[in-house]
Amino acid sequence: MTTTDDTPGASAAHPRFAAALGELGLGELGLGDLAARARRFPEATRTAGEAAAAIGCELSQICKSLIFAADGVPVLVLMDGASRVDLDRVREELGAEKVTRAKADVVRETTGYAIGGVPPFGHRTRTRVLADRSLLAHETVWAAAGTPYAVFPMEPKELVATAGATLVDVRERSA
Repeated sequence: MTTTDDTPGASAAHPRFAAALGELGLGELGLGDLAARARRFPEATRTAGEAAAAIGCELSQICKSLIFAADGVPVLVLMDGASRVDLDRVREELGAEKVTRAKADVVRETTGYAIGGVPPFGHRTRTRVLADRSLLAHETVWAAAGTPYAVFPMEPKELVATAGATLVDVRERSA
């Protein structure tokens, strides 16, 4: 496992994300200070595989925050790190004609963060959020904390609630 940067008083979370956590009042929910629980790694945790390796957890314990365009409108899908999003299932869930992966500039414009560091909430703009039920299989999941080098742990049900997500089944089915 890679060592983390544990500078006293410094949060590993992106400053904008740390501010969003404060605005959301997460410290008051008995969850502790999530910004303080964020961990920063010297190597990137940009992909689910990189994050799981750095943390030392199962791939499915990573919460991917993925932006798609549903008929041109951004939508956030929260998916476990071991699964892939089924675009047809997302399209059906949203009643959309067409769903595509959003381009990097749309992701940054919508969320305020770069691909590989998008957290599940605390975004620049409010978007519709879908969370795949597979996230609920664990007591704790890890999500990006606003940078490709930082993650934070959270109980999945609380993460889904905080993100304002609708629980759905949108992962690819096994063949």
